[in-house]
Amino acid sequence: MKEPRALPAPGPLPDEQGALFLWVRRGIPLVAAALAFAGAALHGAGRGWWMLAGVGALATAWPSFLRKEAFLRNRTAVMRQDSLWAHALRPLAHWLGQEDAWILSFCGHNNQRVREAFSGLRAKRVLILLPHCIQMARCKAPILDDLQACYDCLCPVGDYMNGALMNRWEGRIFNRSHKAYREAREYRPDLIVAVSCSDRLLKGLTKLPEIPVYAISLSLPHGMCVDTDFSVPHLLAAMETLVEPRRPVGEIQPLHRAGIA
Repeated sequence: MKEPRALPAPGPLPDEQGALFLWVRRGIPLVAAALAFAGAALHGAGRGWWMLAGVGALATAWPSFLRKEAFLRNRTAVMRQDSLWAHALRPLAHWLGQEDAWILSFCGHNNQRVREAFSGLRAKRVLILLPHCIQMARCKAPILDDLQACYDCLCPVGDYMNGALMNRWEGRIFNRSHKAYREAREYRPDLIVAVSCSDRLLKGLTKLPEIPVYAISLSLPHGMCVDTDFSVPHLLAAMETLVEPRRPVGEIQPLHRAGIA
């Protein structure tokens, strides 16, 4: 086997840009609650209905305050509600020309809570999911069948492969979203570190609400699905910060390759 090339330094995790989603997700219900309670104070005849509406609005806002262990315990319900907000306001964001920013803010808000959840006790069983489009379009290496078939030349696959070999990470390159979801459910990790375009990250967070996901977005210098790129230092920093170092090789049970893309 060739000598692995030197990996870039991971550095600290970048700040998460989730403020936009949080302000909308939490702000709208809180404003609605305040208006409902004001209505209850001003309109005695329908006070009960106003109070009920206010309590309902507070209940809608409550999941946005869950953090750390409370977030992990209630993650499925929290992510389903957050996903509804992300999808419901996506058309408006598209109309305003901020669709990508809205989705990435949703991902950033999710990432912040995942970071807080694993700040004290790191994840032990982690799966990395990468899209096939990070491989150069002209490259013929059959990495879907065997990641170590990578030629280790120019694209990010080589950096990831060497990181996986040195750190004994479990990861897969996939070319269909449904295969990635199936792989994740079968492997049942404590944490997924997923790299993809913003649209697929939103879809993945929606489809896998039961599994904590740290999302890293692709850059698209040549458009969708062609010679895409991502920050390898960001991935390394996520693994170093959120994941417990791997156990001795003899304790690791590798994934089966058959039928996985």
